[in-house]
Amino acid sequence: MKTPRPLSPWRTFTIASIAVFLVSIDATVLYAAFPALRSGFADVSTADLSWVLNAYTVVYAALLAPAGRLADEYGRKRMFVVGVSVFLLASLGCGFSSNVALLIGARILQAIGAALLLPASLSIVLAAFPREKRAVAVSLWGAVGGLAAALGPSVGSWLIDLWGWQWAFFINLPLGAISLWRGARWFEESRNPDNGAPLDIIGVTLLAAGVGAVALGLVRSEALGWSSPIVLSFLGIGMVALGAFIPWARRAPSPAIDLSLFDNSTYRFVNLATLSFGTAFAMMFFTFFLFMTEIWHYPISRAGLAATPGPLFVVPVSILSGRFAARFGHKQPLVAGSVLCAAGGLWFFLIPGIEPDFLHDWLPGMALTGIGTGMVLPSLAAAAVARLEPNRFGIGSAVNQAVRQVGSVMGVALAIVLVGHAAPGLADFKSLFLVQIGLMLLTALLCAPIDTRPQRKPLPAWAPAPALETP
Repeated sequence: MKTPRPLSPWRTFTIASIAVFLVSIDATVLYAAFPALRSGFADVSTADLSWVLNAYTVVYAALLAPAGRLADEYGRKRMFVVGVSVFLLASLGCGFSSNVALLIGARILQAIGAALLLPASLSIVLAAFPREKRAVAVSLWGAVGGLAAALGPSVGSWLIDLWGWQWAFFINLPLGAISLWRGARWFEESRNPDNGAPLDIIGVTLLAAGVGAVALGLVRSEALGWSSPIVLSFLGIGMVALGAFIPWARRAPSPAIDLSLFDNSTYRFVNLATLSFGTAFAMMFFTFFLFMTEIWHYPISRAGLAATPGPLFVVPVSILSGRFAARFGHKQPLVAGSVLCAAGGLWFFLIPGIEPDFLHDWLPGMALTGIGTGMVLPSLAAAAVARLEPNRFGIGSAVNQAVRQVGSVMGVALAIVLVGHAAPGLADFKSLFLVQIGLMLLTALLCAPIDTRPQRKPLPAWAPAPALETP
């Protein structure tokens, strides 16, 4: 049998990015499906139904970093193929679920597949490119995820309105099959046993239990009140589990999250900014459809069409900001993009009322947040690895993505608290927009110390000093 020729770097990037696109679109398409899920499972509370979103995100966040080590240990191609296969089978199971318990179980399995394939895909992309082009490849890889996350609600709403909430999951099948077929056939196997390690089951359990319990306490607070013993118990359990993870991670030989990464100040600030931005980003998309359907009474398909303009800004803006960052560093686009997103939140707080006026009242705010997202989301992913050694790119990126997913869990939980109850009013959404503004401004402040400017190599001793420029 004739051995296939090695793929060019950009073809490798395309095949790997299809899978990344599916994982990212799946993370947000459920925002569009949420109103349909509430109608389809009318006997289930909004807080319980939110676990269709949060169960996926909690498991995904907890497994993302250790899955990168599994790829190094057992092979990037193997983990990519296994991850895509599990993700597609779970997507099929989600679409055929007859009750919420089965749906949540299938979503957990889907998260396992997503966690296996994502770090493997990044390692495959990094290995395909020469060192001098990796920064551009990472920026575009992040841009694909950002575009998919932004397009998920608009594309999903159209399919859901036509054929039901099940198509929020069936949408994954055709593109996923192409990525699986091409990846299994054309990717070359690679591994790095020096970075490989067995799964840190205790660490993963502590992370998942901690984030999940805090999120459960938040969503229950809307119905039970903050002083409820149940709410306080869940919040306490979550904080204890997260607190226990820190000493465990410091002494475990291969912890689920390598805390030594955070010794790098740039990496530390990037991840704090990622947590803040991820929370606000999830709140923004979760509440978009609730506002459109609850306040303006748009049908889901019309709300999806209304969501389209914002994502159109993401890819071109991310390409331009990526080129800027390659020359001058990521701080300026990160700070400016966060401020633009805050300005978009301020627009939504001040302008839209109960009477629908998309063109004048909503579109300008979407333009601000779309441009800001295009500047921030891929830049955070690129800045996270900019000061790491090349052999830590994979784990550093995986931890950064996991932090963003933790932010997503918190964002959905906070949105449920503020606007998840029956018949939310305009004042409820204004409160949420204020929180969003605060988180975006916090992101800008956290990005201010980030320094990823290209480091110039010192001139050798024998080289002449550069001539001074005259005015």
